[in-house]
Order: sequence, then structure tokens, then C-alpha cells
Amino acid sequence: MPHNTQQLEDFVTQVRRDILRQVHKVNSGHPGGSLGCAEFFVALYQEVMEYSTDFTMDGLNEDLFFLSNGHISPVFYSVLARSGFFPVEELATFRHIDSRLQGHPTTHEGLPGVRIASGSLGQGMSVAIGAAEAKKLNKDSHIVYSLHGDGELQEGQNWEAIMYAAGHKVDNLIATVDLNGQQIDGSTDDVLPMGNVKDKFLAFGWEVLEIEKGNNIVEIIKGLEEAKALTGKEKPVCVLLKTVMGNGVDFMMHTHAWHGKAPNDEQLATGLEQNPETLGDY
Repeated sequence: MPHNTQQLEDFVTQVRRDILRQVHKVNSGHPGGSLGCAEFFVALYQEVMEYSTDFTMDGLNEDLFFLSNGHISPVFYSVLARSGFFPVEELATFRHIDSRLQGHPTTHEGLPGVRIASGSLGQGMSVAIGAAEAKKLNKDSHIVYSLHGDGELQEGQNWEAIMYAAGHKVDNLIATVDLNGQQIDGSTDDVLPMGNVKDKFLAFGWEVLEIEKGNNIVEIIKGLEEAKALTGKEKPVCVLLKTVMGNGVDFMMHTHAWHGKAPNDEQLATGLEQNPETLGDY
């Protein structure tokens, strides 16, 4: 059943709390990009994707999602847990030794919802394309979704995969790029300018759709539904999602400083005050 906007925004607010608390507890992790993508993950898992929480690795007859920029695992884990894949209380084990919730998602712990070990950047596009082609071979009409960082596109393997997807008409794939303009060492323009990402994807033969308000959940749902309507037309689909790193916590926004740094006790309190408890803390 579709949720109303307030329900979705409450979900996002709780996810932000989860992100802050996970990273703070172990003084380690990546809150900035996680916060910036909270609305995307909630839209994807609460409104857009067709999936079962009775998780299987093959994912037959359901939509699949692959997180390529795996360092934003706190938001991924929070949304998976709160969507019913595993107990919400398990979020308290984030980055602990022998936990299923490692800093970068892995598969050998068998965490439901995770189908790729990601953290070594630039590889998720290739995996998503392979999964999309497998669905075609299996006569499965469902869609494969993936998420990539804009800084991650500096990795060359992406462009080999992007070229392949268009050349082989992998048209059951929607690859979203988080365009927040930040990476661990500074702005993407300062580290290695990407130029016009939209023009690049178009030149490689993809359909491209832009979501200008990438932290507005209504706009994200609208954009992803438009992307779904573009599938099945012999071209892969790219969604350019323009987000703000650290969104929802004022002192973390618009800066790379919180790409991979945990808040201290005082900063945690400030962030939690800005994001009141809505669905219940773990």
C-alpha cells in the first residue's frame, strides 16, 4: 500500500537518526553520503521496488538493488532493517567484529538484502549489468537498480561497463548517480573534474533523466517512476540524482568534511535534536 508523504518523511527522519547513532557508537563510518541518500533509499524500498523480504541471492521474480558506493552502508542497513529484511536491533552491531553489518557490505555473513560486496569502488555497475542480463535470460521482466557516487565515476571500469550496457541493449537497468559534488578529499571538481556527466552518458548511448531536487522524496519517486517508464526500449537508463551531502544535519551539509568522520557526543546530540525520533530508536 502506498505511503503518504508524511509517513515517508518520518521514515527518512528515523533513518537519519539511525545513521548518526551507528557511526557515533563506533567512532567510524561515512555519515555524509549516507544522509544525502536517505530519501533515495526510502523512496526505493518503500515505494518503487518490487521485492520480497524472504531473501534469496538469485532474486528471481523481483527487482534487485546493488549498492556500488558501499561506504554509505549506514543508510543501506537502516532502510533494509526498517523494511523488514533483518531485526532493527541489529543496527547496534554496526562495524563490530564478527557483525553481519560490516563497514562496507559483504556477502559471506549472509545479511539479507545484500547481494554484492562493495567498498572497492567502481565495480557495482558491472555487477548490475550482469544481473540485468541474467534476468533477461531467465525471462524475468523485473528491473535491476544500482547506486553510484559521482566521485566513483572517476574509476575507469565504470565506463567500460557503461559502454557495454548500451552496446548490448541492457534496457532493464536503472543506474542512479548520486551527484553531491563531494568526495573524501574535497569537491569532485577539485579532485578530478568529471565535466558534464549527463552528456557523457548520452554520448555512451543511455537514456538520462535528472532529479534536480534529490532530497525531496516526492520528486525522487516521480523521477524513478519516469525512469521505469523508459525501460524496455533498448537503452539502459541513468538517473542523475542531485543531492546535498549531509542533508538533514545542518553542520554536515555542503562539505566533504563529513564524508568519513563520526560525530562526537555533542555533535550527535545536535544531529538527533534536528531529527526527532519517529519510528522508535533501536
